[in-house]
Amino acid sequence: MRRQLTWFATATRCALVEHARNRFAMVLVALFLPAWISLIHLAIPREPVPFRLAATGELLTPRGNELTQISGALNAVCMITGFMMFAAAFASGRFDRRLAMAGYPRTHLALAKLAALALIGVGVVAYATAAIWAWTPPQQPLLLATALFSAAMTYGALGVTFGSLLHKEVEGMFAIMMISVVDIVLQNPLVSSGADSPFVPYLPVYGAVQAATAGAFATSTPLRGLGIQLIWFAAVAAIALLSFHRRTRNALSPTAIAER
Repeated sequence: MRRQLTWFATATRCALVEHARNRFAMVLVALFLPAWISLIHLAIPREPVPFRLAATGELLTPRGNELTQISGALNAVCMITGFMMFAAAFASGRFDRRLAMAGYPRTHLALAKLAALALIGVGVVAYATAAIWAWTPPQQPLLLATALFSAAMTYGALGVTFGSLLHKEVEGMFAIMMISVVDIVLQNPLVSSGADSPFVPYLPVYGAVQAATAGAFATSTPLRGLGIQLIWFAAVAAIALLSFHRRTRNALSPTAIAER
């Protein structure tokens, strides 16, 4: 058991070191997040936007800039964690193959990536929640942070999946950016007339958007929305683990060995 923990801790430390080397991501977190949220608050009109929150049935009338702040924070958190996990998974591909070929347990390598994702998600979400609070104190800060964290975990797992399957960095970056933009913009009633479309509940962070909106402007807790987001994360994480297993398993093939 002690050896298992040592393997897991070592792999997690290596994953965190890989993220720490991504200075561009650190700049995005430190500067882009508060700047983006502040710009939204100052630039978007302040007129109330009445809409009914699907998860609870409540009629809410937040200001347009405050509502868009939540969408902007979700979009930024999803893209940053997705980019970070994709970049780390993509860059460490050869290293992971070599470790697997040397006999390092692939399960520990994969779980270490998810552990690193959770730690990164906590830091990014705490910073984003504080940036929102500086302009608009939420009704339920813990619920808002939980919703942001669940969205970050989902897109982080998506980044691991793309990092394991795609062969070019630009492909993964573009995929994460476009998916997150379409996913979240379509759910903002201020900019999308189709926010109540029957298609919207099938988007990847629908549950997180519902929970984050309730956390910012309502007093009820949409447990169903959080449950939907948990299902999305579990599904994407399972795909990420299978993709990682496939990549490292292929490294043990005769062709991969001959390429060494």
